[in-house]
Amino acid sequence: MLTKEQLAALEPKGRRGSRPRCVMLTDGDRRFVARRLGELIHPYGVVDASRHIWMPKGFAQPQEAKIGETDGFLSAEHQEGATSWWLVHRERANTPNWDIACTATIDGREGLILVEAKAHCSELHVEGKPPGNADNDRRIRDAIREADMGLNAILPGWHLTADSHYQLCNRFAWSWKIATLGIPVILVYLGFLNANEMADIGQPFRSTDEWVNAVRDHARSVVPENAWERSLDIDGTPARALIRALDLGRID
Repeated sequence: MLTKEQLAALEPKGRRGSRPRCVMLTDGDRRFVARRLGELIHPYGVVDASRHIWMPKGFAQPQEAKIGETDGFLSAEHQEGATSWWLVHRERANTPNWDIACTATIDGREGLILVEAKAHCSELHVEGKPPGNADNDRRIRDAIREADMGLNAILPGWHLTADSHYQLCNRFAWSWKIATLGIPVILVYLGFLNANEMADIGQPFRSTDEWVNAVRDHARSVVPENAWERSLDIDGTPARALIRALDLGRID
């Protein structure tokens, strides 16, 4: 159970649900955290406490990573390429925030773990992209369309779009883009179980099966059923999407 002091390190809206649990998952001794993050992608990769990095870094540094902007996850060249792929104008604009980002050894190569975490059913959004800067909107739509075409060339049945399931679509689009840079990537949809403090706004997930079924149902119109839990070869670089669940206990 989290202490009041730990929760006070987070913004008020981030003191319930998946946000504090992601920070909790990355809090503590580096060897312990590396082992827990590595378990999320077992048996496809490992996290080495002596050289890999992650964000958040526990309650002392709870900030989330933006792969296109946060140093340490991509080279400067790849960071620039990914950000330019997504945005025309960067002022007051963002590349996606990741609940957890972590470098790792994946299939024997240095790569990235990208985690999208949820704690209750209302967090699985089906809305399209909200309107923003017109040039950026066009660039983002083009980027998602490019990722959709690239993924369909490997495995038919993708329907990435900015018009619905925008969060889901941009997560897969960015995973695809990173793999095209030659960086192995594992996208983890992580469900935190029994987040009972969220029952006032959405049904908490009670079991691993419930979470897996919820993600698959949510993604069915976007992601091919056989895309989960398998390796996709993207120009010689592996990419995977996994569904995992954890119960980290109560938050009072």
